Amino acid sequence: MSARIIPVQPFDYVVFGATGDLTRRKLIPALYHRFADGQFDERSRIIGVSRSELSDADFQKFAGDAVSEFVDKVDQHKDVIARFVSCFSYIANDVTDKDGWADLEKALRTDPEIERAFYLAVAPGLFGPICEYLDNKGYWRRDARVVVEKPLGQDLESSMEINDAISEVFAEDQVYRIDHYLGKETVQNLLALRFGNILFEPIWDAAHIDHVQITVAEDVGAGTRGYYDDSGALRDMVQNHMMQLLCLVAMEPPASDDANALRDEKLKVLRSLKPITGDNVSKFTVRGQYKGGAVNGGSVTSYQDELPDDKKGSKTETFVAIKAEVENWRWSGVPFYLRTGKRLPSRVSEIVIQFRAIPHSIFDHAEGAPKPNKLVLRLQPDEGVKLFLMIKDPGPGGMRLREVPLNLSFAETFSERTPEAYERLLMDVIRGNQTLFMRRDELEAAWRWIDPIRQAWDNASDAPQTYTAGTWGPTASVALIERDGRTWHEGDA
Repeated sequence: MSARIIPVQPFDYVVFGATGDLTRRKLIPALYHRFADGQFDERSRIIGVSRSELSDADFQKFAGDAVSEFVDKVDQHKDVIARFVSCFSYIANDVTDKDGWADLEKALRTDPEIERAFYLAVAPGLFGPICEYLDNKGYWRRDARVVVEKPLGQDLESSMEINDAISEVFAEDQVYRIDHYLGKETVQNLLALRFGNILFEPIWDAAHIDHVQITVAEDVGAGTRGYYDDSGALRDMVQNHMMQLLCLVAMEPPASDDANALRDEKLKVLRSLKPITGDNVSKFTVRGQYKGGAVNGGSVTSYQDELPDDKKGSKTETFVAIKAEVENWRWSGVPFYLRTGKRLPSRVSEIVIQFRAIPHSIFDHAEGAPKPNKLVLRLQPDEGVKLFLMIKDPGPGGMRLREVPLNLSFAETFSERTPEAYERLLMDVIRGNQTLFMRRDELEAAWRWIDPIRQAWDNASDAPQTYTAGTWGPTASVALIERDGRTWHEGDA
């Protein structure tokens, strides 16, 4: 079954930070796929803005090289690439120079049928000044959109300062705070599973679900990223990605698929989270930092050894485990276990819905005891959904119970390539669809829950617990879940 491609209006996409890593690795490949699939054509323009002195031809070569490096060879077609890069133009400009914006005015089209979007792939400290310059120079329009990447602050106060600066120019319905996890197919399938089928929603509550696990594991390190040491796993992953995944699992059914209806329900979840403060932070959280070990068959150094000399002794966490609780009727008594880290055994992101055990087993003489059902949504890699059920193992000789998965593999079920998250999100900006983007009150509610954890850690005298690279984190993270009589889900076990 072929995916239905709905073309978008012609657009001017202005990308600030056009020669940066995000643009090269994510934005250009995503736009190429949407172009190759016919979602937009040469009537649209991608306008790069950066300090580097490049010509249009240089930037077009930059775009072509990005396609060559980050798009699968099977999807690369010379004629398509040539037409795609013809959409690119470039403006050399230091965005802090208030007098250096004249060339952008010449590049932007005034036709109201041409959608206008500004993608700020730059440091958050530049969000406010860029928005101010866009307003002062008259490049702002009421229907224009601005896309901002994380980190949106280091805490609630700094986040509010950044958002205040943006809101001086752009209304909330023009601001697209991007979280690429929300663009993943499996994340959206969570909504389809819950609200498109009668099977799950009647049992999506504390009466039937024992607990929920959310794991975002990476096998790469972090020490060479200057941003990471100032952020840590709590700010880098938990405050945004993992909070959003928790909300999608725990939220009440929205009245419709309207963007604000869905975000209203996510906000209620964030406001229902039980506070974790200095009094209970050691009971409900674990933070770790990797030491040397082996990952994917190769030896790696510790986080400390990766740091420059002026950062040695850093207490930045590269691993976090949290036991969160949503204090409302639906989820009373159901723990949500969150786990994320660098230098773990494999790269995997998944949500595990662990159902309760059956109330009574009739299989007293069977070989193998019934196991509780669980639903596993794999976000990456190998996107898919598995529902683990108990069946009888075929053959004579009595009742032998066996746990098997009903497996929906996207790669096997859908013959077409699964679009990357940025592909959907970039086009949603042009459509004016904010469903998969964070609203300001969501962002601030997440910071209100995260900040006391961060503050308690900063006030503690102890350093993060160490864990060997290639393992699943500190032993305390195992104790966090096992003292409740539960176990982390790993692989297909």
